[in-house]
Amino acid sequence: MSGELASVLVKGAPLPTSAADARDHVEALLRERFVPGDDGFRDDTVGTDALLVTSELVTNASHHGGGLTDFSARIQDDELFLSVADGSTELPVVRSRTPGEYAVGGYGWPMVIRLTKRLSVVPTAGGKTIEAVISLT
Repeated sequence: MSGELASVLVKGAPLPTSAADARDHVEALLRERFVPGDDGFRDDTVGTDALLVTSELVTNASHHGGGLTDFSARIQDDELFLSVADGSTELPVVRSRTPGEYAVGGYGWPMVIRLTKRLSVVPTAGGKTIEAVISLT
């Protein structure tokens, strides 16, 4: 299937109030695009990865970025495009760890890096926008 599937969030709609709310929006997009039995969606892991990235980006915006300021999700061809904005100018970082060191936290951003096809952090006047592309094949 080619073309674009518009986001379930329309202009002027309220922002997701939680990571769970954002996941619900993305899950609705995935369900609309990949109906049961559709050969285009071959692996439930792909959908789970998309929901994990959504959850992590929105959670980080809430916990580290001063709150979510914008969110959009759309599917074009076989890719999910996520855009998550927050009010902080601080860029995400990968924590360095000593081999064998197990600490609480710091695993989400490396996971996002691994699960996305393309990832960018765009500074804005009021914070930053993280744009993530996830392959759905």
